[in-house]
Amino acid sequence: MKKAFELRDLSVEELEARVIEESESLMTMRLQLKGRTLDNPLNYRKARRELAQMKTVLTELRRAQAREQA
Repeated sequence: MKKAFELRDLSVEELEARVIEESESLMTMRLQLKGRTLDNPLNYRKARRELAQMKTVLTELRRAQAREQA
């Protein structure tokens, strides 16, 4: 799991790509969890939290860019 300050060092494009990747991974995990084939259910919770953290940082970066342009 990356820390928030590490995520803030990434560009918006890189962060968007990671959000898409993590969303796809989370969907796969969700299917495995429902089918009871997920080895460690705790990984699902960690992935959800990581995705939320990425989305939060992405929103922060977008707002900062909007302020700079205005």
